[in-house]
Amino acid sequence: MGVAGSVVPIGSRWRRARRVARLAAIGTGATAAAAVATGGVLLGQARQARRTIPMAEAPPPRCDGVYGGRFPGPELTMVVLGDSSAAGYGVHRRRETPGALLATGLSRRLRRPVRVRRFAVVGAISAALRYQVEAALECQPDVAVILIGGNDITNRTPHALAVRYLVETVHALRDAGCEVVVGTCPDLGTIRPIQPPLRWLAHRWSRQLAAAQTVAVVEAGGWSVSLGDLLGPRFAAEPTRMFAWDRFHPSAEGYAVAAAALLPTVLSALGTGQDRRATAVRGEGVRSLPKAAQEAARHAGTEVSGTQVRGRDRGPAGRWAQLRRRAFFGVGAVPQHGPTPDTSTVEGLA
Repeated sequence: MGVAGSVVPIGSRWRRARRVARLAAIGTGATAAAAVATGGVLLGQARQARRTIPMAEAPPPRCDGVYGGRFPGPELTMVVLGDSSAAGYGVHRRRETPGALLATGLSRRLRRPVRVRRFAVVGAISAALRYQVEAALECQPDVAVILIGGNDITNRTPHALAVRYLVETVHALRDAGCEVVVGTCPDLGTIRPIQPPLRWLAHRWSRQLAAAQTVAVVEAGGWSVSLGDLLGPRFAAEPTRMFAWDRFHPSAEGYAVAAAALLPTVLSALGTGQDRRATAVRGEGVRSLPKAAQEAARHAGTEVSGTQVRGRDRGPAGRWAQLRRRAFFGVGAVPQHGPTPDTSTVEGLA
């Protein structure tokens, strides 16, 4: 026996259980339906982006050759590895490719000839670097510039796998005595043919991969430069100038901006000291490598390299890293209105 009203009849309990089960089923079904709907939207947007962004029609111009041959200094060999952004897809003249821009800038700054060999391939993912580096090592390069990551995002390569291939490449080059500069994954969330919510996911995935690349490259003894949304703000203001006809790859001016961001780091990696500034830019300094990588992923044009603090490579939070931001990028965003960033260090644009 019990107090009146304290016992719930069996029929009532069964009806309540069925009502809860039905509501739970409705909730689960709604969640599943939402997931399916979101997935359908993303797949639809991916298909639309593929239709909007034209397929590659012709290979980019070759940049191989000697630049600054009139200079008397010893010849320096630079190899260019990576994907279409490294190859210069989207431009039509050799002098507009990243390899040519960097080689011209290097030769004029160092007063010595620079020989360039390009092994980058349009459409390459990080797994393709193993084949590119095998060929590159035959040239006995002094410095390698690698631009990779965008196709890993579009192909949904697991970040850990993409980074592993990149680390193997950096180790192979460093073991051969070659300096390595890596331009990390660009922010695909700035590409206009990619619409929200796929654009938001592309933005997140790109930053995550760029940060992971930075940590891995510096740990392996290389230098990293975050490309991120380097062209994003200017693309919003001047889409016909900064991006090529396919609205996906940079134009000649876009590549000039990227080369201007990379060149000072290439000079630093070669130990020339020609890129040092008398005054520091806000946000520079020494960080733990994981923190430096996260900051670099948020601010385009940021260089990250290994350093020491009190004679030690590592601190409580991991390896120490030096973070530098180029003056013409300020805190990482190119102004939407105003002068074009200084690309005077990269010659041959006329």
